[in-house]
Amino acid sequence: MNLNLEGKVALVCGSTQGLGFASAIEIALLGANVILMARDEEKLKVATDKLDTSKGQKHTYLIADFSNPESVKECINDFIADGKIIHILINNTGGPAGGKAIDADTEQYIQAFNQHLICNHILVQAIVPGMKSSGFGRIINVISTSVKQPIQGLGVSNTIRASVANWSKTLSVELGVFGITVNNVLPGFTKTTRADYIIKKKAADSGKSEKEIMEELVAEIPVKRIGQPEEFGATVAFLCSPSASYINGINLPVDGGRTACL
Repeated sequence: MNLNLEGKVALVCGSTQGLGFASAIEIALLGANVILMARDEEKLKVATDKLDTSKGQKHTYLIADFSNPESVKECINDFIADGKIIHILINNTGGPAGGKAIDADTEQYIQAFNQHLICNHILVQAIVPGMKSSGFGRIINVISTSVKQPIQGLGVSNTIRASVANWSKTLSVELGVFGITVNNVLPGFTKTTRADYIIKKKAADSGKSEKEIMEELVAEIPVKRIGQPEEFGATVAFLCSPSASYINGINLPVDGGRTACL
């Protein structure tokens, strides 16, 4: 099995913690040169120093705020201005605040749409020409199992994640001929700050303790535990590899079997 990413350059967004950082760790272990992208430079420095360099990899970071699409556009265009090629793009950013869809105002939807789909699209448009010229590209969008089964209490997130999923599927059809695959990875309940937020919100809304909410969530997962970030990161890293070249246009849950539909 060819999992070798030596000589490849990967841009991983939202990568100072959680699923983004876990993905960056695993991609670096396969030999890629990793570029972390987030808004906090101090956290970026710390995260970059933790990536594997045993294969001679050179890692760096870019500072951009996904709540400001123009910041993302300026950042990536400056980076590739001198012909740099990025072979792998991991689109990942924090999810919208919880709440019912009916209660959300239009500005919440607009902000989430910009932060997720628009920023993703800006990065893809900037990076795809280099992928085409190299004959190799991997675009992976970290979204949510809500694209298969909406999650109660995450109305805005459910809506925006679905738009990203369909955008991604469309790109997979358009770009496959160039050796570029486009896939979505759908995390279930994984030990991250996002999961902690969801548990706290569910507890506050229901009047139950966080321990009770956790027990209820675990009971819904066939493997009877929540996931670890490195398990998710390993899945992302495999999809980046040469061995995953015939996997294109899918929504892959990494959720211990919790999603009820196929």
